[in-house]
Amino acid sequence: MVKSLLSTIALSATLLFSGAASADLKVGDMAPDFSMVGSDGKTYSLSDYKGNKAVVLAWFPKAFTSGCTIECKSLAENGHLLKNFNAQYFMASTDDVSDNTLFAQETKADFPLLSDPEGEVADAYDVSFMGYAKRHTFYIDKTGKIVMIDKNVRPATSAEDMAKYMKMLGFDKS
Repeated sequence: MVKSLLSTIALSATLLFSGAASADLKVGDMAPDFSMVGSDGKTYSLSDYKGNKAVVLAWFPKAFTSGCTIECKSLAENGHLLKNFNAQYFMASTDDVSDNTLFAQETKADFPLLSDPEGEVADAYDVSFMGYAKRHTFYIDKTGKIVMIDKNVRPATSAEDMAKYMKMLGFDKS
C-alpha cells in the first residue's frame, strides 16, 4: 500500500513538473518567433526581420512603473545611438496595447512597445513571472539566433548599454 502510494505521488509529481518547466533559452538557440501588436497599432513579427535586420527585444514588467519609465525614456532620449545599427529594437510587456500606447506617448517613445497580454510570447522567451515579464533583453542576429541575453538591465543606461552590446556583438551599422 505504501509503495503504491509513493509510486502514485512520484508519477503525479513527474507529470506536474514535466509540463510546467520549460527549458531556459540560451545563447545559440533560435529565438521563438513572435507576432505582437505595437503601440503604433502595427503588428510586428520576428520573422519579418529574418535575413535583413538584427532584433533587440527588451522585456519590461509594467507600463507606468518607475523603472520601466526610466528605461523607456532612456531609449527615447538616446535612440540615436541605436539607430546607428541595422537593427530593430522593441520594448515588450504583458500590458494591454492601450496601456502601452499611452505609456509610449507619455515617455515620448519613438519606437514600438509591443504587447503580449496573454503572456504567450513571454512564456516562449522564459520571462514570465506572476503575470508580468522579467526585465531581460534579448539580442537576436539576422539569422534569428539569440546571441546575447542581458538579465541585468540597468534602466537608466539602457540605450547606452544596448548600443555598446550591439557594437560588441558585431551588429551591422546602418
